[in-house]
Amino acid sequence: MMKRVIVAGVLGFIVLALWTFVVNGIFGLRHTLDMKQVTNERQVYETLKINVPAPGRYICNPPITESGFVLNEPVFSVQYSGFGHEAAGRESITNMLLGLLSTLLAAFLLSLSGDRIFRSYVRRLLYFSSLGLFVALASEMGNYGIGGYPLGDTVIMSVETIVKWTIVGLVVAWWLKPVAQRAR
Repeated sequence: MMKRVIVAGVLGFIVLALWTFVVNGIFGLRHTLDMKQVTNERQVYETLKINVPAPGRYICNPPITESGFVLNEPVFSVQYSGFGHEAAGRESITNMLLGLLSTLLAAFLLSLSGDRIFRSYVRRLLYFSSLGLFVALASEMGNYGIGGYPLGDTVIMSVETIVKWTIVGLVVAWWLKPVAQRAR
């Protein structure tokens, strides 16, 4: 059984990697959400370089008046990890390892599920869709708000996460089934 779980996890990772490549590499989803161009980018970059010397997440609020914050004025978020473009390779490897560990763990947890779930392809698939929904609610939706993403971008990222895990589930649920069903 453990061999089937590992193969299912690896197959799920391959699907995850292909999905990520197509959605982000070819269609540029993350690029359009995370890399919008700033007017006068060079000027803004030089200002940030001087004023944001340490890694961290910063908030730029509108000036406070005697009555407090002015409503309907923008609040800006600046995030600096402390890395430059030289870290892209390390980040890619880290993300690949996290993806592999995620699909292996999800396949393992599915293998531990009850007989009622494990004996039905649809229920195994719904397990992965539910996992995607959980990740979207716990992670992606938490990025919405002041200093985060606008609602539209957050919903897009959440839907992409649910679809991604459902597609991974199509393969894992197909491979990881009771032995009696595999012979058919």
